[in-house]
Amino acid sequence: MIFPPHRSPLSLFLRAALLAMVVVLGGCRATLFAGLNTTDRHAGIETTSGIVFDTQHQLKLDVYRPANAEHAPVVVFFYGGSWTHGERAWYRFVGTTLASHGVIAVIPDYRKYPQVKMDGFMQDAARAVAWTHQHAQEFGGAPNDIFVMGHSAGGQIGALLMTDPSWLAPYDLHPTDFAGFIGLAGCYDFMPIPADEKDMLGMFGHDEASQARAQPVRFVSGNEPPMLLLQGTADKEVDPSNAMSLTHVLQAHHVPVTLKLYPGVGHIAMVFAFSRPLKNDAPTLEDTLQFIRTHKSAGAVTAH
Repeated sequence: MIFPPHRSPLSLFLRAALLAMVVVLGGCRATLFAGLNTTDRHAGIETTSGIVFDTQHQLKLDVYRPANAEHAPVVVFFYGGSWTHGERAWYRFVGTTLASHGVIAVIPDYRKYPQVKMDGFMQDAARAVAWTHQHAQEFGGAPNDIFVMGHSAGGQIGALLMTDPSWLAPYDLHPTDFAGFIGLAGCYDFMPIPADEKDMLGMFGHDEASQARAQPVRFVSGNEPPMLLLQGTADKEVDPSNAMSLTHVLQAHHVPVTLKLYPGVGHIAMVFAFSRPLKNDAPTLEDTLQFIRTHKSAGAVTAH
């Protein structure tokens, strides 16, 4: 399905300003995200930061929740960054926006390459999801209404958790224990990895068998939760064929899946659209909330 972009002159100006900041600041991504987060203000949100979910590696997560949440759906959000960079604090705007709509958001950190290869960050992600499943009720969440969501590299991580059951098996969990998966411009079918992609070859391997372990499309069996795949057609970082390929495989296995293509929308705009100033760049938030409302259990409560 293809939907037209919803851009006001103000959002176009702000988007241009952010792109200018990227050029000026270069690699200073922390400053860029901090600037975006300063525009984000929501009332009635409670935040618990720096919860250690992995004592061995001192990995932490942040929880954003509506005040007095009860039986609320939960989203575990994995951020992108080419599996090499990124921090949970950068994505506060995602957490507060979801919480302002009645959804508890859990944003964990995970180890990156070259500190670890794929097994390392996938183990971290599985541990974060398992922690969320165990502790959801403590934050007013519904353990049967946990959604996994990811952008870019985080989309690959989340999708692999929801297709390859081996990652969650150590916690006696299965992908079907979760309410759904939401992928924002995720990497789902990206082999063979080009020879000049040194970091990707380092983390995923050089041979076909090793690279295949990283491809969510290779593990679809029909035992997956419903999925929502959102993708911009102007994405220069992750080819839209990734979302199309996963959609086709899921459909072939009769897994409920919705693919939405946003004309003219680029890679980072998919997640920046969760922020207040850039919300009109793409209907990412509206489509995400609609998917959650459609697939949550009758007992879970979300705001409209």
